[in-house]
Amino acid sequence: MILKYRPILVAPLLAALAGCISLGGEPPESLLTLSPEARAPAGPGASGADRPVIAVLGIDTPAKLDVLRVPVAVSDTELAYLQEAFWVEKPARLFRRLVGETIRARGNAMVVDGDDVATLATVSLRGTLIDLGYDAQTSSAVVRFDAVRIGREGAVTTRRFEARETGVPAEARAVGAALNAASNRVAGEVADWVAGG
Repeated sequence: MILKYRPILVAPLLAALAGCISLGGEPPESLLTLSPEARAPAGPGASGADRPVIAVLGIDTPAKLDVLRVPVAVSDTELAYLQEAFWVEKPARLFRRLVGETIRARGNAMVVDGDDVATLATVSLRGTLIDLGYDAQTSSAVVRFDAVRIGREGAVTTRRFEARETGVPAEARAVGAALNAASNRVAGEVADWVAGG
């Protein structure tokens, strides 16, 4: 038995798919991410027997950061997004991993950063990433994080952390590098605070 294949009309099929799938125009040349300045060395992990076990939990954000774009504060009441600047994933996830890795690299605490293992922790860290963007009025990259530390006995402590990089041109690569530097400064301060007290 011989099977005959009929040619498929490709153009109408692609036209139909175009109505269902939005490719969003041309992809950006590159994507931004947050990279830790210090990393834990490879090898055996830390033990929780003689040091605190810190759970880095989910981080909240306002709507302006719940996207893959870099927000720009044009004025006190106006917001835009930086042209050609796109995160590889949402800022809250990037910042959470950066903080976790920074704490881990310090070597004075065991870090668990999955929600499923949070019950193992003696200290929990959560919070709200208020700003991770660009201030056009001052040409600054701004990172602002409201942290919440929950201790062994349920004691809750809060603290606001902020870092700025000034004199940054409104260009994707420059803003991305400045936000990475400011994020690392905040992550370092958070790491010292959460593990120290």
